[in-house]
Amino acid sequence: MQEDRPIVYVIDDCPSIRNGLDSLLRSLGYVTRCFASPRDFAFSPPSDVPACLILDVRMPDASGLDFQDQLARAGTALPIVFLTGHGDVPMSVRAMKAGAVEFLLKPFREQDILDAVRNALEKDRARLQQNDAAACLQERFATLTAREREVMALVAQGRLNKQIAFDLGLSEVTVKVHRGQAMRKMEARSVADLIRMADRLSLPDHLSEGRNGGSARPD
Repeated sequence: MQEDRPIVYVIDDCPSIRNGLDSLLRSLGYVTRCFASPRDFAFSPPSDVPACLILDVRMPDASGLDFQDQLARAGTALPIVFLTGHGDVPMSVRAMKAGAVEFLLKPFREQDILDAVRNALEKDRARLQQNDAAACLQERFATLTAREREVMALVAQGRLNKQIAFDLGLSEVTVKVHRGQAMRKMEARSVADLIRMADRLSLPDHLSEGRNGGSARPD
């Protein structure tokens, strides 16, 4: 289905470049969205499939490098492949330092642009997978009771069961029960696995927010 295929956005003020890239990329099964300027692209909705942006550096009403900065400030993590007919070393260094995947000079070889697009889409696919994994982790964490979250946070700090029991005013047996429940709900295969999950959740901060917001479930 088209909505499941990777999307390649193209922003270039030259119609022949846009049309050529559109034809090339569509022939390989990509979905394309072409625009004459960054201003037009701003109306394009974000996608939840792998995507990347082929961006001209110099256009009459905008700079591709400045637009790269705007996307970064807006939190848009779209991998960018730059094209330019007037490139120089400082320009390419700025683009790459800001996270560009590639910086190609016009005229470019088809294989070079295809390799760059493939790399950019792989980068975005990995980002989406990480986001999905983080969302699943948050969903599992939301099923823990307030006490299980406290125990998980203390386990992540390296505290022993008897130390956690003292800190929380519980029996060691009760702490073991809460830790076991936390591991089961989080689908942690070991204590080390649980600690890694706590780290990905930034658990101390997350736990503090839960307390302040009053949304934590009682034990």
